[in-house]
Amino acid sequence: MKQESIAPIENHRRREKGVLVYPVYSRRSGGLSVGINLFPGKKTCSFDCPYCEVFPFSTNAGFSLEQMEEDLRAVIADAVERNIPVKDICFSGNGEPSLSPDFPAAMKLAGRIRDELVPSAKLVLITNGAGLLQPGLFSLLADAAAPSEEGTNSLALDIWLKLDAGTPGWYQLINRAEVPHDKLVAKIKEFAAFAPFTIQTMLCSVDGKAPPPDEAQAWEKLTVELAAIATGKIRKVQIYGKARPSPEDPKAQALPVAYLEERAAAIRQALAASDISTEIFVPSVEVYP
Repeated sequence: MKQESIAPIENHRRREKGVLVYPVYSRRSGGLSVGINLFPGKKTCSFDCPYCEVFPFSTNAGFSLEQMEEDLRAVIADAVERNIPVKDICFSGNGEPSLSPDFPAAMKLAGRIRDELVPSAKLVLITNGAGLLQPGLFSLLADAAAPSEEGTNSLALDIWLKLDAGTPGWYQLINRAEVPHDKLVAKIKEFAAFAPFTIQTMLCSVDGKAPPPDEAQAWEKLTVELAAIATGKIRKVQIYGKARPSPEDPKAQALPVAYLEERAAAIRQALAASDISTEIFVPSVEVYP
């Protein structure tokens, strides 16, 4: 489906109308993020998070690399003409990008266009990590994100990997995924030894309840373990809150900013007190209410 408008938007509603490329002002990107939607026809995801902002929809739109390239070039050209810096080109859209058979080719194409038009922009993948259970995708992402022996990488993929839960119980409430929690965590730990990534954690209430203390402690322990495995490879920890409406509201609701800040302070303290505190790099922790 041809891009309707290339003016930046505040939310992601346009992607539910079938567009492949949608410019959006992103709080976590800190400016203009150009989203790529690999599922213009329907939501496709291996998780069923109650806070998910994708509303039920159905279109006849299909994905094509040709249309993606045309729309991506148009959006970037418009931003450049308006003198609006493009912070990143981001794979997110109506579901889990890595589930699309077009993802590998789309990622490489987006990387080439980025290098040509906005070389300072990052190439971002927002993922729930379930695709890491597939050996081929595990290798693809590790190669795309990890620096080469020469210290360069033509893609330099910036992976934002979901880690919403430290316990199986909260995992089932916040992510409602069929993939077993222990199996997913084990694969994320394996991946951490190969490639850098950002941990992204949604903190919100579910059915009126915030994450219990044992969940907060387990998540903190797991995050420190990942940072220790991937010394210098965990770029940052993003703690973010529910800021957009969801089709299941009010099942998931925003928590007070003070709670997010308390959790951030706790993980900062835990990281500083861990063995990785003696290393050159300790991941930063950022809060996005």
